[in-house]
This record gives sequence, structure tokens and C-alpha cells, in this order.
Amino acid sequence: MNWKSKISGALVATLALGSLAFTPVIAKTDSTKIVAGPQAVTSQSTIDAYYQPAAGKTGAALKASLHDIIDNHTEVSYDTVWTALKETDQDPSNVNNVIELYTGKSISKNSNGGNVGQWNREHVWAKSHGDFGTSMGPGTDLHHLRPSDVVVNSARGNLDFDNGGTKYSGCDCNRDGDSWEPPTRVKGDIARMIFYMAVRYEGGGEIDLETSENVNNGSNPLHGKLSTLKAWNKLDPVDAFEKKRNDIIFEKWQKNRNPFIDHPEYATAIWGN
Repeated sequence: MNWKSKISGALVATLALGSLAFTPVIAKTDSTKIVAGPQAVTSQSTIDAYYQPAAGKTGAALKASLHDIIDNHTEVSYDTVWTALKETDQDPSNVNNVIELYTGKSISKNSNGGNVGQWNREHVWAKSHGDFGTSMGPGTDLHHLRPSDVVVNSARGNLDFDNGGTKYSGCDCNRDGDSWEPPTRVKGDIARMIFYMAVRYEGGGEIDLETSENVNNGSNPLHGKLSTLKAWNKLDPVDAFEKKRNDIIFEKWQKNRNPFIDHPEYATAIWGN
């Protein structure tokens, strides 16, 4: 069942837990994006204070400042990723399910593994781009790991992201020899995950990941296509599902945030138009 069922009305009940408030919301959805759902809300004052060191900066200075803010996050093991994704990607309409990234389908949390019909852990920044595998750090960073249909995950492989290609029957996606185009409803999500990885991992004892205007990057620590990703960031705005993920990862798992979810305009401020 696709998660984008149309619901109307509103029900809000907030249970506060520190700066985190769990707010069950039932609200109208549009045809492509969820606009509300069960969400964890970190207070705006907490978010504003988090980014205060980056205020007024642009370009390389902003990139460096954001790196310093989100660096040294609490790392989780690759096995722990299974547990975390069941919370971060929970179906707003069914607490027993998660939402698959590319298909948008709601699937049982317990249907995880490597078999056809199950979901597994998709590295949005392909782990071969830099050859970091599933090592703690980039290989287990929840800000770019999402549940994905096993077969669709395999079809995407380690392809860069770009527009075009041939229709892929497993989801509303296109694919060619060197790139993968996901459904419009998650194009912005993917762009903001790639941007996060390029800022979080900047060398200094860790791998240095960078965005690229090229595709077919192979094992180089590069991911493209930057101009396409910047366009997707604007085409597909941040929604409640992304905000919820960001809050839960920050509050419970890694203690760091994806700046491009909180401030999508940072992408232009760093990489330009």
C-alpha cells in the first residue's frame, strides 16, 4: 500500500520530552508529498542556537562552519541501523511499518533482510563512492541511510543521481548506464542527504566526500550531479517526514542534524546557483 493516502481533519496531542515533542498529527496530504504526520518536533529555539555559529556566512566559510557544528556525531553500528530506521522511517499511518524510499510503499518493519519482497538499508551516498563500506561513520550515518525495496536498491546500485534514462518498472524511477532518477516526491530528500554527506565528511582523519558535476564517479569519493541536485532541492521542498527524521536522529541517535533540512537555502549559499 502506498503511504500517500488522502486524509483530512486534524488531531494534535503533544507529549513533551525535553526539547523533543512527539506530535501525532492527522492532516490533509497532497498528491506527491506528505504534509503532516506523526512527527518529532525539536524546538525552534534549539535549532536556532544550533546554527548560530554559521550565521552570516557563505561559501567555503559556511561549509566549514556547518562541518564544525555537525562533526563528531555519535556513531552507531551497522546492526543498530536496522533498529533506528524502524523509528526514523516509520509510516505515519501505521506504526508497524516503514516507508520505502524509492517505491513509497509501506512495508512491515519486520520484513527486513536481503530477500525479494523485503526492505534493506540503502546508502543514498553510494558506499562505493569513497569505498567506505559499512564502517562506522559514513557507512552507518543515519542521515543518508533509508529503507529501500531489496530489488530496487540493487537496481540503483552505486549510480550517481541525474535526470533522464529509461523507465524502471520497480518504482517511478528512471535509470541509464551512469545515473538514477528517483521519484519527484523524494528528489529533494536525496539532494539534501548528499549535501549533508559532503559537509559532514571533510577529511581531517576521516574520508573527504565532495559533490561533483560529473556522473559515473566510480570509487572516487564524489557524488553527482551537483547542478541536478541543487535543482531537486528547490523542486521538492522539505516536508514533515524529513523534519521528523532529522529530529529523531538528532535527539535520540546521533546528536547531530542535517543542516539542509533545517535550512535548504544553505545549498545555494555554499554551491551557488
